[in-house]
Amino acid sequence: MLPVIAIVGRPNVGKSTLFNALTRTRAALVANMPGVTRDRQYGIVGAGSASCVLVDTGGLVSQADGIEYLTAQQVHHAIAESNLIFFVVSARDGLIAEDREVAAVLRKSGKPILLLANKTDGMDEHAALADFASLGMGDPLGISAEHRHGLDEVMEASVAFLPPPVDGDGIEDDGADRLRLAIVGRPNVGKSTLVNRLLGEERVLTFDLPGTTRDSISVRLERDGQEYELIDTAGVRRRARVTDAVEKFSIIKALQAIDRAHVVVLMLDAGEGLTDQDMTLLGHVLERGRALVIALNKWDGLDLEHRKHVKSETDRRLTFVSWAKRVTLSALHGSGIQELLDASLQAWRSANMEFSTPELTRVLTSAVAAHQPPMSLGRSPRLRYAHAGGKLPPRIVVHGSRTEVIPEAYTRYLVNRFIHHFRLKGTPLLVEYRNSDNPYKDKKNVLSKRQQNKRKRLKKFVQRKS
Repeated sequence: MLPVIAIVGRPNVGKSTLFNALTRTRAALVANMPGVTRDRQYGIVGAGSASCVLVDTGGLVSQADGIEYLTAQQVHHAIAESNLIFFVVSARDGLIAEDREVAAVLRKSGKPILLLANKTDGMDEHAALADFASLGMGDPLGISAEHRHGLDEVMEASVAFLPPPVDGDGIEDDGADRLRLAIVGRPNVGKSTLVNRLLGEERVLTFDLPGTTRDSISVRLERDGQEYELIDTAGVRRRARVTDAVEKFSIIKALQAIDRAHVVVLMLDAGEGLTDQDMTLLGHVLERGRALVIALNKWDGLDLEHRKHVKSETDRRLTFVSWAKRVTLSALHGSGIQELLDASLQAWRSANMEFSTPELTRVLTSAVAAHQPPMSLGRSPRLRYAHAGGKLPPRIVVHGSRTEVIPEAYTRYLVNRFIHHFRLKGTPLLVEYRNSDNPYKDKKNVLSKRQQNKRKRLKKFVQRKS
């Protein structure tokens, strides 16, 4: 419901840098090379006393084909949904033919346009802006997105072109009831295809080329009364194969998306099976303690024998995450999509479950009665009570004595007892120990000192008598 401003221009004029500067984020990937941005990236920015949506887009080029054509389609979508266009040009390069071609496209849209001449730092601004007057789009505004010069003037000027705010409009709620779902995996396993299938539109680029997605793109979705935030990420390859700087930053943003997510969908190519890189990605998810759903994509292309083999092999290698739901699907044709969402929602609810101290203590007592902790140096640890220690992932704090000698195998036993009792699905559970203070710990030392003083007094008394 907020007004929309689209940032448009040819490649490498600083559109993503401007987006990051105005939204005060690092959401858009920035590099000193053309063609880095491909998908639309959205953010919130203040315009006067109101707020609006800012859209970063890829560079428009003439006679585009392949991936550049798909990028151009994304730009045209952004133009169509916008109320105002920031047409960005480079003051350092001056007015070139590509700028005129972009200007011709923008005129056909009929949308209001603000001409922004970027990279004016260190230049004679009046001389630098003179060339762009021939575009017939009014006086250009000189800015430096990198140094935040002129940005306040840009937003003040944009207010006149935006529709007046409607009652109830403004920045949306904090999304406490919105499930953040990050979709991660190796390149070309179908992550973007899945996002588009869920949304019912070509929201993100899909192309038969590994590495098509570069940024982590967040998209809102509401389905069956539940709100989701889908995060499409770049494919993560083995470190040894990553040499391009843009790909390195793309991988960093994919790992950051895991940190932001409530639930992570690890997409696997069912035809290729579980690879070492999939296991590495799974390790990142487990390190962050995120709820997990494992999605076997391209399932429709396998015969019955191959499906049985993939299932058995996946179960064999992923016994350590037996709590994670496995879903088979076809992102291209839509089969298994509802099961995936159901599993994600169940994992999120399990990761946010409330635990009461009395019930946790009863489960702990029952587990210890069934199987005592092993003895160490002739003494057995004592586990007294448990309470909740946090969510996402759920943590249970167990208090007792000599807990430092409890082996990892016994901790796994307790984790399984808690998971089974509370019927947790799709989330790891952490058990931590706390050693309770012993009020009699120093009692022995105190008594011995008293005895020593008594002996001294008795010795002195005997000496005086003698």
